[in-house]
This record gives sequence, C-alpha cells and structure tokens, in this order.
Amino acid sequence: MSPFEIGMLVAFGVSWPVSIAKLLKAKRSEGKSITFAVIVIVGYLCGIAHKIFYNFDLVVILYIINTLMVLIDVMLTLYYRRRDK
Repeated sequence: MSPFEIGMLVAFGVSWPVSIAKLLKAKRSEGKSITFAVIVIVGYLCGIAHKIFYNFDLVVILYIINTLMVLIDVMLTLYYRRRDK
C-alpha cells in the first residue's frame, strides 16, 4: 500500500463530490465532458484490475468509491443534458 497512491486517490476523491455538488446547484451540464469522465472511469477500472490481479490491498476501496462518484457525475450530466434540450 503506497501512501502516494492513497494521496492521489483521496485528492481525486475530494474533487468528484465538489463537481457533483456544483452540477446539482447549477442544474446545467454546460462545460461538462462525458468523454473525459469515461477516460477517468477507464483509468479507475484499470487501477481496480491491477489491485485485484497483481497487488490486492484495501486501496481498491478508494478506486471503487471514486469510480462510483464519476459514474454519478456522468449520470447527472446526461440527465441535465436531456432536460435542457
């Protein structure tokens, strides 16, 4: 378990709730990139796969939490985009 990996995941993990809160407050998906979010999700899924297959430790929980937060952000973005049309 690397403290640097934990630090990275915590830092990114703090940014997603902020993004979600901003989206909920604005109720507009303007400026949000689904492509970027999907790339981030793929990165987190690769991190989860690495933890499962090569170096399992509890840090996998942070990867899972971050992935779920990005998925929530994507779902809200899609919801507001459809609503705005």
